[in-house]
Amino acid sequence: MRFEGSDNYVATPDLMLAVNAAIRLQRPLLIKGEPGTGKTMLAEEVAAALGMPLMQWHIKSTTKAQQGLYEYDAVSRLRDSQLGDDKVKDIGNYIVKGTLWQAFEAEQPTVVLIDEIDKADIEFPNDLLRELDRMEFHVYETRETIKARHRPIVFITSNNEKELPDAFLRRCFFHYIKFPDRDTMQRIVDVHFPGIKQALLKEALEVFFGLREVPGLKKKPSTSELIDWLKLLVAEEIPVEALRSPDQKASIPPLHGALLKNEQDMHLFERLVFMAQRNR
Repeated sequence: MRFEGSDNYVATPDLMLAVNAAIRLQRPLLIKGEPGTGKTMLAEEVAAALGMPLMQWHIKSTTKAQQGLYEYDAVSRLRDSQLGDDKVKDIGNYIVKGTLWQAFEAEQPTVVLIDEIDKADIEFPNDLLRELDRMEFHVYETRETIKARHRPIVFITSNNEKELPDAFLRRCFFHYIKFPDRDTMQRIVDVHFPGIKQALLKEALEVFFGLREVPGLKKKPSTSELIDWLKLLVAEEIPVEALRSPDQKASIPPLHGALLKNEQDMHLFERLVFMAQRNR
């Protein structure tokens, strides 16, 4: 079972090596990288390429580790008892299976995505150590132990919003997705826009990478934002000439709201453009 890339996802050799190493070691693959570099999409594409179901667990600031295993709906049971419903006699009727439970009991191997783990409380990763190690957990309400039929391939993404515990990191295989260089970015764009005019793409990439080099930006434009911007350029039939400039810092690119996502960066870039034009 090896991941060799897919038609919809441009995976670099080191990324494919990391995926296959995690599969071989049977350890979670911890993926970090700038937002928009395809961390979440990687799990989706690996699942599709290997023909395995994908179980997704998107983490929020309020998410608890227990929710990935199961939740006991005591409120519903109390309400049903007040209504005289017979199903209250079986507590199992009020156990809500989480993502990991569904993956553990699946009849075939699955891919599990734990997305943006750094959004949760600092104890969240440590609370999953035993379950990810032993591939089992105990349900106290029903006094049963759930063991994985097949060990799932686990992908864990992080945007580096907070540090993860050392004990958790020891149990993962780690890979950092570097921001794509120009050649890799062109391959990514070709996947999304196979018929795009090469002249337009060349100028768009010049603008995009020039913008990423502007010092002081709070949020540099990412791959996903480049894709959105190109989609708009094509839809609005923006001519290549509108992107050409002897100095990218001396002009504001069309539809730049797809690339710059906060007013601080907008003002910074506008000031740089104004200063560049004044110094001509």
